[in-house]
Amino acid sequence: MAKVLIVYGSTTGNTQRVAEMIAAYLVEKQHEGEVKNVVRALPDELGNGYDLTLLGSSTWGEDEIEFQDDFDPFYRELDTAKQLQGKKVALFGCGDSSFIHFCGAVDLLELKMEDLDADVIGESLRIDGDPEEAAEEIAAWAEMVERSIRP
Repeated sequence: MAKVLIVYGSTTGNTQRVAEMIAAYLVEKQHEGEVKNVVRALPDELGNGYDLTLLGSSTWGEDEIEFQDDFDPFYRELDTAKQLQGKKVALFGCGDSSFIHFCGAVDLLELKMEDLDADVIGESLRIDGDPEEAAEEIAAWAEMVERSIRP
């Protein structure tokens, strides 16, 4: 059984719902999933004692990429998360494809994980709109992520 930390930032509830759907899948597969709102998470805990860390944020802003309000300060502190080096990380986010920077927060997280030498698992998940309408896509992505932590 693997231990997974899922940290999310959500304004409308969509990213929170995606985090909960992923956690439910992982628990169903006998893994331990801890879901945390980003306001209750610290960059120093990422990767520590976890086999996999998932980070998710919605994207705001039309002209430039903006994180969900609560996620922005957390993101700015991620440079201190040196313990992610070589650790498994997966990224997800929600957005609106009518905006120029669809799920741009995920793009910024990918760059940050590269800077931290984290082991990013697979392609990041980008959800357009209502997570319930993307349930199959979320389940398929969760399965891909789960395969990376199987013994």
